[in-house]
Amino acid sequence: MLSALRNAWRLPDVRNKLLITGLILIIYQFAAHVPVVGVDRNALRELLSPSNAGAGLINVLNLLSGGAVANFSVIANGVYPYITASIIFQLLIPIIPRLQEIQKEPGGQEKIQRWTYYAAIPMAFLQSYGQIQIFNTLLLQSNASATEIIPQFGSNVLVTISVLATMTAGTMFAVWLGELITEQGIGNGISIIIFAGIVARAPSSFFNLIGTSLHPIWDIVLFLVIVLISIIVTIYIQEGVRRIPVQYGKRVRGRKQYGGTATHVPMRVNPVGMIPLIFSQAIITFPTVIVAFFPDGPVKTSITTSFGSQQGLVYWGLFFALTVGFTFFYSEVMIQNQNLADNLQRQGGFIPGIRPGKRTEDYILRVTRRITLVGAVFLGVIAITPGLVDLLNSFLFPGEAVATSNNAANVLTGSAIIIVVGVVIDFLRQLEAQLVMRNYEGFMR
Repeated sequence: MLSALRNAWRLPDVRNKLLITGLILIIYQFAAHVPVVGVDRNALRELLSPSNAGAGLINVLNLLSGGAVANFSVIANGVYPYITASIIFQLLIPIIPRLQEIQKEPGGQEKIQRWTYYAAIPMAFLQSYGQIQIFNTLLLQSNASATEIIPQFGSNVLVTISVLATMTAGTMFAVWLGELITEQGIGNGISIIIFAGIVARAPSSFFNLIGTSLHPIWDIVLFLVIVLISIIVTIYIQEGVRRIPVQYGKRVRGRKQYGGTATHVPMRVNPVGMIPLIFSQAIITFPTVIVAFFPDGPVKTSITTSFGSQQGLVYWGLFFALTVGFTFFYSEVMIQNQNLADNLQRQGGFIPGIRPGKRTEDYILRVTRRITLVGAVFLGVIAITPGLVDLLNSFLFPGEAVATSNNAANVLTGSAIIIVVGVVIDFLRQLEAQLVMRNYEGFMR
């Protein structure tokens, strides 16, 4: 990795891409410290207290936003409204034939991408309003006399509109920074924005764990074990490949013979990387956003308590199911978009023992589902690691209240670890591609 970075730094154009990426990430961190107008600092401090009922949810949101929630910044929503809009279109495209046709048209992908940006704006309004209402509910659950996170929000039209407009603009600004990285820098910009937020916030989360833990030595050891095992297994699963043999038929043209070679199609155990975790993380916060619009009652209290404090079988079971489901869904969408069966048939290739066409397509889908099962279960277990740690702590230290803020797995959640590992691997691959391309050009000269 260090040698790749050293070689990249010697090339002026690659060095410029790296500098642009770093500069944009610095700008994002500056924006994470610009608070929304009218925030009550005392209420925010009480909300972030480890004794708060929703400390687990807030810590996760804060980690994934790079500390923006701790400052209630203009980018406190991060890029998740855009991710939610992307999920909606990913779900609609296989269902609506017209969207499938548009996607296949020249420039259709760009058109759907533009619609995703448009859809992210109302999603950002919705998430901003819901997030503020959730925080107010969590404050009142911990302290009935607590003030609102933003006084007069909801009652004063001017304050409400200005706050929602500011947070929506902050979200779109974060998305724009991500797109700038994709176009001018190196790597997937949205993923790198999330990665930078996780890395920037991880040290303070670790020191908070040590400062508030009742068993600091145990939590430190558990944190190191979880991180090491997660990184090793993540790399192993990410790089795991099932090779499907492919044979190309012989073709004779004049006196020359072409084809007749044997190769393989690599099918990854986890072809979608960290995308299902990002999707499920965005969706799992949605119930608390939705119930914030309804009047107080037992159902609202139950959902806010379960999903706000990240506790209970319903929360972790749904999180696991969403992660596994999105892994299967996105894997099949990727395989279908690649049209491997049609491409092989056009190039004269075939899988030994499998007829070309529909049979080959069914075979590839069947193999994909089998190997994806391993990747999906792995991602699901990674996602619910904090819940498993809570269960372990309840057995080792019976009688003590389960506190998500003192959970070693919440310093770097399973989803955060796989996002970090996935982004680093993807970044190094793209950096390697840049180096190989330039070395090839230099050779040709």
